[in-house]
Amino acid sequence: MPKPRKRLQRELGGDTAPRLKTAGNSWQVQSAKARFSEVFRRARTEGPQRITRQGKDGVVMVAEEQYVQLVGKSRQPRNLVQFFRQSPLVGAGLDLERDRDAGRDIDL
Repeated sequence: MPKPRKRLQRELGGDTAPRLKTAGNSWQVQSAKARFSEVFRRARTEGPQRITRQGKDGVVMVAEEQYVQLVGKSRQPRNLVQFFRQSPLVGAGLDLERDRDAGRDIDL
């Protein structure tokens, strides 16, 4: 019978890796597969759900809103023009127009 996670960590001298707070919501992969709907529901309502394989961290299931917040997908502009339009300096009166100068003459 495997030892409980906290007791094993205590015996090994603690856990030094940074952890995502999951409020004790850890699942073994076979349990997560068998109860996928519950893991899914808890990820949406209670927060991230950690899924382990053979006692080692594997993946974390998070709600879409949390994922978007983590990766910043909703805040990233599609191109440079959108970036400048969404900038906090948009109303600062900066002149971003370029002169249509043809350059300078160079003697070769």
